[in-house]
Amino acid sequence: MQSELFQIETETTWEDLGNGVQRKIYGHDDQIMLVKAKFEAGAIGPLHEHYHVQVTYVESGVFEMTIGDEKKIIRKGDGYYVPPHAVHGCVCIEPGILIDVFAPHREDFIK
Repeated sequence: MQSELFQIETETTWEDLGNGVQRKIYGHDDQIMLVKAKFEAGAIGPLHEHYHVQVTYVESGVFEMTIGDEKKIIRKGDGYYVPPHAVHGCVCIEPGILIDVFAPHREDFIK
């Protein structure tokens, strides 16, 4: 399944995931997906793993990011790479937005 060719910010709604986290799904097909995740201060992206490759850009905010055994404080302009099956998660220190790219797409995100 392929997304529409254009995703307009004002026409794309936030999906409330609870606990201070929301997401918007942007362009995707079977091979790749772009997702925007918004976090309130104190919100937690619990430790988890998946078979997808993930690359993330910090659009805004401050996060304590854990990948495997390593923790770093990341801020606007920073990014990170998560290899398949690496355990990862974050704690939002200052409200912000993460831009995630997954390959292949996260089929579990599409309803």
